[in-house]
Amino acid sequence: MTAQGAPPARRAYDAVIVGAGHNGLVAAAYLARAGRSVLLVERLGHTGGAAVSTYAFEGIDARLSRYSYLVSLLPRKIVRDLDLDFAVRGRDVSSYTPVRRAGQDTGLLVGGGRARTREAFGRFTGGEAEFAAWEQFYGLTGRVAERVFPTLTEPLPTRAELRARVDDEDAWRMLFEEPVGAAIEEYFQDDVVRGVVLTDALIGTFADAHDASLRQNRCFLYHVIGGGTGAWDVPVGGMGALTDALAQAARAAGAECATGYEATRIETDGVRAEVTCRGDADEFTVAAEHVLVGASPQALAELLGEAPPAPAEGAQLKVNMLLKRLPRLRDASVDPREAFAGTFHVAEGYEQLATAYREAAAGALPSAPPSEIYCHSLTDPSILGEHLLALGYQTLTLFGLHTPARLFTEDNDAVREELLKATLAQLDAYLDEPIAEVLATDVQGRPCIEAKTPLDLERDLRLPGGNIFHRDLAFPYAQEGTGRWGVETAHANVLLCGAGAVRGGGVSGIPGHNAAMAVLGE
Repeated sequence: MTAQGAPPARRAYDAVIVGAGHNGLVAAAYLARAGRSVLLVERLGHTGGAAVSTYAFEGIDARLSRYSYLVSLLPRKIVRDLDLDFAVRGRDVSSYTPVRRAGQDTGLLVGGGRARTREAFGRFTGGEAEFAAWEQFYGLTGRVAERVFPTLTEPLPTRAELRARVDDEDAWRMLFEEPVGAAIEEYFQDDVVRGVVLTDALIGTFADAHDASLRQNRCFLYHVIGGGTGAWDVPVGGMGALTDALAQAARAAGAECATGYEATRIETDGVRAEVTCRGDADEFTVAAEHVLVGASPQALAELLGEAPPAPAEGAQLKVNMLLKRLPRLRDASVDPREAFAGTFHVAEGYEQLATAYREAAAGALPSAPPSEIYCHSLTDPSILGEHLLALGYQTLTLFGLHTPARLFTEDNDAVREELLKATLAQLDAYLDEPIAEVLATDVQGRPCIEAKTPLDLERDLRLPGGNIFHRDLAFPYAQEGTGRWGVETAHANVLLCGAGAVRGGGVSGIPGHNAAMAVLGE
């Protein structure tokens, strides 16, 4: 691709793509491989958007997946089609949830094979019923995943067509018609088990288990259908390895990229379009037959001079840490290397999640902030330099729930600090030593920890309201105005290829693939 800051080589292209995040890169690679002339324009000085790896701590050789960090929704079809040099690794442990019951520090470890998980459930719950319900519940979602996931890279099915594809009325009711809380309460009795299941409905989504809008159902659906299995894998080399591979694929196919240029205007008559872009020292306008926008629906509207939709509120705290070693757990029966390899649930019991939601909805920080944590470097140590590996360093990534953007508007910095302190205190309650004691320090002697609120994500990444999905997720079927691929807009030659498209959200490349297919007339 063209060097950073270099203007485009031509005045007209078959396609101009606004935003070189992973979806824009996917679209560029597909279109360039199909022989189309393609220009990507990106306001930042690098490609990748939110799917990047970063040296977050000064002088420390640890390349962290800063914003997006796990892969589930990326179809292998895209990896194969684009010949990407990219791999993921599965996690043997799915999750560990520490609790204190009857005066004892214990927890539920899910993973390590069926027999081990069954034994863990029996020991934790005192019987066989919860494990049987777990297998039944996830057997059902697994069958839905097998049937729904392949449709995400096909033209949008109608609601009736997708329902027929699912071919299970109980599953359809549970996931598409009734609040998922009803099914969770029907299947499970243990509060901790209920909470573990519910968390997949709340990642970046501010909702109650029984929210009538079903936004929690839509979030849950996308979290359990990835790859046709629902597995969440670790990107080898960090998330930046994916976007680097995509950039290489686009470049190899002939796409150009002008980084450091921000698109400021799109003009179109539905047949031809012009895109104006501004850099630090110059400006240019290029013509295009098609314009694909990988930014948010709000940014698209502003570029077109139209009234933007109201932003969907983000609701997450993201924390990156580098540790000198993993902390010891109060539950001495569990190896920290297993507990943190999967998803480590903190304050995510079913009733705890309900309380946190009510408190945040009332305008207060949750008194027991829920969060989930995992250690990338246990599965993929390649993100750490050899010196850090020799010393036993590890990463931790924390994702906090039920922290809507509205809570930070008066004083983002002060509330961030207060929330981070409270969140780490909840983690410390299950550790045999404070997390602060095992934090690494950078070359200036500062603790290696950074936190990002929804307002930080809005500032850094232009995510409206700090929403990681760009807007509320949509069910993956056609609705009024969605078009054939779910990327269409009111303008025939302008497409939305970012997370705000139907079947967007997460690191998937699906909107980029689908926008490219729409351009190619597939």
